[in-house]
Amino acid sequence: MVISALCEGNSIRSIERMTGVHRDTVMRLGIRVGEGCRQIMDTKMRGLSCKQIEVDEIWGFIGAKRKNADRVGAYGDVWTFIALDADTKLIPSFVVGKRDLYHTRAFMQDLAGRLLHRVQISSDSLRSYVEAADCAFGAEVDYGQVVKTYSFVTLGTAAASVRYSPAEVVKAEKTIISGKPDVNRICTSHIESQNLTLRMHCRRLTRLTNAFSRKFENFQAAVALNFAYYNFCKTHSTLRMTPAMAAGVENSHWTVAELIERCGE
Repeated sequence: MVISALCEGNSIRSIERMTGVHRDTVMRLGIRVGEGCRQIMDTKMRGLSCKQIEVDEIWGFIGAKRKNADRVGAYGDVWTFIALDADTKLIPSFVVGKRDLYHTRAFMQDLAGRLLHRVQISSDSLRSYVEAADCAFGAEVDYGQVVKTYSFVTLGTAAASVRYSPAEVVKAEKTIISGKPDVNRICTSHIESQNLTLRMHCRRLTRLTNAFSRKFENFQAAVALNFAYYNFCKTHSTLRMTPAMAAGVENSHWTVAELIERCGE
């Protein structure tokens, strides 16, 4: 029940109130199961026959946001790089770290090592993706970017409801970076939808709340737990099966109890 609640976006203190389990126990259990989920993902996501991969990165923070991180000695802004198979909705790879070339390369190299065939990759216009994709895939990839142009909004006198709204997209262009990608399938819509799913299911990534991680290990474990739950336990409404079943990684739907058992608990 504790793990199910964590996977469905409940905070640690709310789980304590619902179950009577002390919050420290909830935290320790979440970390252990999250680490087990990371190992399961690393083992299971090998030799994948994906054809269309969308990649993106989602922002969070650990301890404090960037402007206060140095003052309080916190990790600060943290980015989770995510890959999504557009056809099966499987998440084959993720990397947690900074939004820099080092972590972008680590992400792309990890993704490349899990794929069996040449793939088409779509991303946003983050510049480090170009070098990272070239380093990881070389010429064996069809890669395109969606370059969005946003409207400029002055926030000095804006209402609070507007301040946290995303800027309006005024133009989106598809750019071929390498290979021969299908221009009609250069898209980041599926991965952006997945980002919303992650924010709704992982309390540490929910915006405008006081729920956040204080340690890198805790954040990484929480993200790994949610991705394993999404891949193996959660039935996708469009596919009517789990992403792992759609990708041929598993033959059956996992219960949360089975996921926990496979993590060694």
